[in-house]
Amino acid sequence: MIYLLTQEWKRYENYMKEIRFFYVPNANGMNELPEEEAQHAVRVLRMDMGDEMMLMDGAGVFYRAVVTEATKKRCLYRIEEILPQERQWLPHLHLAMAPTKNMDRTEWFVEKAAEIGFDELTFLRCRWSERTVVKTERIEKILVSAMKQSHKAWKPTLDEMTDFKTFLQKIECREREEGRAMQKFICHCYEEDGLGAKVALKDAVSRGEDVLVMVGPEGDFSIDEVKLAESMGFRSTTLGKSRLRTETAALVAVHIMNLINQ
Repeated sequence: MIYLLTQEWKRYENYMKEIRFFYVPNANGMNELPEEEAQHAVRVLRMDMGDEMMLMDGAGVFYRAVVTEATKKRCLYRIEEILPQERQWLPHLHLAMAPTKNMDRTEWFVEKAAEIGFDELTFLRCRWSERTVVKTERIEKILVSAMKQSHKAWKPTLDEMTDFKTFLQKIECREREEGRAMQKFICHCYEEDGLGAKVALKDAVSRGEDVLVMVGPEGDFSIDEVKLAESMGFRSTTLGKSRLRTETAALVAVHIMNLINQ
């Protein structure tokens, strides 16, 4: 009787467990979780043989899997079902920003933006940047964690930190190679003569088209940077009447792009 009760409780306990998500880039070609994910599964979550989990490859596919072996350092699995996911938005959503001096604020932005949803992040080195170096390995881990937390099927692309002018040239080359232009916006606080008339980003973004938004450092882009961007097809935009910190402005921009394209 005790044995039966134990078995019933075990089934109930497994049913009540929230299914866990793990990032496995080549999930369908493997049968073992990467070391860091395996340790989290076995040591932290105490997963055991027979437990179900969901694997995500970051490229649009989920895999329902079952643990077949769990040791202190390894977690093997068997794929039970392949589940291709539909994109929540069709265009490519790209945010380029100058990282903040305090990296905690930039990391906070990355986590929240990934939970909301976007496709590509580039860190910019501008004239008045407060930070000129970013450790992308740490940012990659935050992106993966946020992707798992929010059950996103695609992992955003993270680019190396890029000089402002070089970045504009790369975007121009990308458009030329793809044979089409994207929507390009630069957010700044200037009202000087000689600059293009600013439009609200929420009114300027067109649904269904690839979009790139640039957000500058705390001291804003320089006038010369804004003029250069405008000369290369960027539209000057505003995010509203409030003066926002860099990470807040970047998050608002991601949210606007996401909402319009949902």
